[in-house]
Amino acid sequence: MELNGTQWGSLPPPGFIGFAPAIWRLVERWRYRDDDDDQLFYTRLYLQPQLREELGLALDHHSRIFQNLNGAIDEVVVKFEPGGVRVRNVAYDSLPIVIHGNGPTKLQLHYLGNYVPWGWSPEGCGDCDHGLRELGGAPAEALPQVLVAVFVEQPTPFLPRFLRRLLRWRYPGRRLRLFLHNREPHHEPHIAPLWPRLRRRFASVRMVGPEEGLEPGAARDMGMSLCRQDPQCQHYLSLDADVALTHMGTLRALLRQNRRVLAPLLSRPGQLWSNFWGALSPDGFYARSQDYVDIVQGKRRSVWNVPYISHAYLIEGAALRGPLGAEPVFSQSETDPDMALCQRAREMGLFLHVTNREHFGHLLVTSNYNSSRRHPDLLQLPHNTQDWEQQYLHENYSRIFQETLYEEPCPDVFRFPLFSARFCRELLEEAQEYGAWSQEQAGVHSVALSRLGLDGLWMGALNRYLAPIARRLFPGYQHKGRAVLSSVVRYSPSLTPEEAPPPPAATVSVSLGLSPPQGGGWRFPRYECGVQGPPPGLGPAAPRAPHAPAPTAAPPPRPPLRPRHPPGALNWGGAMGTAEPPQRGRSRTLETLGAMGVMGAMGHWGLWG
Repeated sequence: MELNGTQWGSLPPPGFIGFAPAIWRLVERWRYRDDDDDQLFYTRLYLQPQLREELGLALDHHSRIFQNLNGAIDEVVVKFEPGGVRVRNVAYDSLPIVIHGNGPTKLQLHYLGNYVPWGWSPEGCGDCDHGLRELGGAPAEALPQVLVAVFVEQPTPFLPRFLRRLLRWRYPGRRLRLFLHNREPHHEPHIAPLWPRLRRRFASVRMVGPEEGLEPGAARDMGMSLCRQDPQCQHYLSLDADVALTHMGTLRALLRQNRRVLAPLLSRPGQLWSNFWGALSPDGFYARSQDYVDIVQGKRRSVWNVPYISHAYLIEGAALRGPLGAEPVFSQSETDPDMALCQRAREMGLFLHVTNREHFGHLLVTSNYNSSRRHPDLLQLPHNTQDWEQQYLHENYSRIFQETLYEEPCPDVFRFPLFSARFCRELLEEAQEYGAWSQEQAGVHSVALSRLGLDGLWMGALNRYLAPIARRLFPGYQHKGRAVLSSVVRYSPSLTPEEAPPPPAATVSVSLGLSPPQGGGWRFPRYECGVQGPPPGLGPAAPRAPHAPAPTAAPPPRPPLRPRHPPGALNWGGAMGTAEPPQRGRSRTLETLGAMGVMGAMGHWGLWG
């Protein structure tokens, strides 16, 4: 009979294999309580030479059958084989078949279970489709009822976008209930306009605002108890406001996977920061598992048993009423709320899973959100680039490169989509709120973006979005991506061409409309060509020449062209003067990119660089 053992000659917690008569003669000698030390019992039996000889007892010193993980984690690796996955002991080059997570190695056993025997392998995920719940074609009344709990616990970028996504989920509203806790007074104006639509979208809604003074842990306990106390609540979905669920079928995908606790994998774009941990340190905090990077980057796709999840997770209602118990989970712990939940689940033997079988969305960065600004989302370009682009870039911007979506209303004057009308409106409102305008000449008022604290935003936009267009339209130019001066400018309606300010000394200048045009435009003297004042987000941009484009209150000498694309495009212009302009293909340095221009009810507003 073979007993499991170690190279240290001791007898770990028992595991044995042999013929039934020999095993019976071994175990019938037990005369102790159920909670007595069985390891000591079997050790004493093995140390009896006569009994060892009589029963043929032997220890598996080299882990050919049994593998104990406690004290041997560094010896154990995963071995991928055709048709399955094995555990390999590298110390003895053996392939044990019984893996024992004894002592403090339970989490390592869960890690191995993600692969052995039919988990993930280079051939794919072997058991991901086991036990799926089929939802396709099911009538609405047959779908599980879900309580969605949303937690706005800190100032968070793009909160209206988060709330609007809830309205577009591919799941029947009559099977959804909503609980929303908002701790931040700053976000009340963001929630109020959307609340009527949310009330119509969900079967029932409840909101707890900042006036209640509810702490985050207590709010999470309240949301969880609403599902626990309702026998009709079959699942509980917890969402933090810094989650961007861009996959509108996320809830269906999680329900279909049919796990008691399951989180969609979410990470910050381009970073390894995510909503799960693959391992824990000895003191119960983050430790990086061997496969963490591959899972976050999507190189390994499966459903993973992990020790910690956060930000977004779906819990089965029966698990709330069963293993997690009726006691508060979050508010009675000294740790963070999510750590308290995961610790309780691990203690009760409730597995925590995370899936990256599909791309569900991403996490937002909240640490650089300045809620004291009028439009704090406007400054999120370097921190939450994807969300910034969706909100502030023109919807057809990418078509410039895919479909050459631009026009040339004048020689070397190009028009194409760039920023959204919302970008222009919010930028103008930031300038108007600042209020300290300077007047350098009659009819022209301006405020520098540096005074508004927006010069960093503008430079980031120049490098990221305008420079690629400049390289495409003016081959041979190389840009340094800097602007000497960028300003929001207001032109008086009475401004004449003779009173127009001098053009900016830039290799390429950009004039961006910030408000609806009411007459006026830009004139390019060399070709006697004019471009009317554009809608918000449009404007000409020009290579440097002796006679650059001048803003004028008079109608341009050339009628406007009808754009082949929706309004909202920027005019990237070549300003033609009496001297020859820079020729395409000639190597020049694109020293600056900037902007000017906006037509408003009070005159001509502009962003000039």
